[in-house]
Amino acid sequence: MTSAATPKGERRRRALAAAAADLLVEGGFDAVSHRAVASRARLPLASTTYYFGSLDELVVVAVELVGTRELDAMRARIDDVSQRRRGTEATVDLVVDLLVGFGNDDGDATDLEAGRERLIARYERFVACARHPELRQVQLRLRAQLDDLLADVLRRSGRIVWPDRLRRLVAVVDGAVVGALAEVDPDPRRMARAMLLDLIDDLAPPTMH
Repeated sequence: MTSAATPKGERRRRALAAAAADLLVEGGFDAVSHRAVASRARLPLASTTYYFGSLDELVVVAVELVGTRELDAMRARIDDVSQRRRGTEATVDLVVDLLVGFGNDDGDATDLEAGRERLIARYERFVACARHPELRQVQLRLRAQLDDLLADVLRRSGRIVWPDRLRRLVAVVDGAVVGALAEVDPDPRRMARAMLLDLIDDLAPPTMH
């Protein structure tokens, strides 16, 4: 058994991955360095290269961990969604809760800013996949799970799900959010919601019964 495979080694590896994931969300890819990760994990600097073959490997693990955390939070939301036919606005609110996850009318400025930073980090990860093939397979796995969760929410709301239209629905939200972020909109959720209100019945029409 190698040191990295011992219980202590596994704990240290998980601590480093969690630290890298936190830094990734807070500051993007530029925030993830050997020194910053070791400091956040409160471990020696040499531990980052001992437990991970390279910084790129650590970043890949961090990206997957962040994505898994987001999916787990989405699953927790879905657990509370009842099976019933919903109207357009109620369905759109559920979808935006799932895909954007913040920005309701009761949210304060701090919550909005924190949510905005999380979204910036998320879309930075999407773009990075185009430049870094090692991230692409991770992102494809995460997006496939997201599609499954979204399809579940729509079916629970009495909606028809077609895979090609499901991808268009996600693309609409992605485009709205990125556009809002580029315009320094404090609430990208609002733009995504407005666009989906016009399109949801075409992209995921209500069932007949």
